[in-house]
Amino acid sequence: MRRIGVREFRDHATQLLAGDEVLAIERHGQPIGFYIPAGASREESFERALERLEQTVGRVLAETGLSEDDLSRLYDLNEPVPDRRRRRLGTVGDGHAAGR
Repeated sequence: MRRIGVREFRDHATQLLAGDEVLAIERHGQPIGFYIPAGASREESFERALERLEQTVGRVLAETGLSEDDLSRLYDLNEPVPDRRRRRLGTVGDGHAAGR
């Protein structure tokens, strides 16, 4: 899976969408969406796309430590993007950084 920024995705969308690489599209280092190519054959494209989506979501959850609920909230445009630093600090003590 290749990680790219929104600007790079926008500037090179035609080339990126013509490829067969799974893309994690990020804003300020946080994933905001994924592009998972469907494949060549229309008959198998839907099934393969679902399988690839499942694999990619599993990999994203494993690599980021997000829960399925956390990941689904990333797609809710009414929710703020979670702060990775705050998430890490939240696992220690009361979630507040020392001296703040």
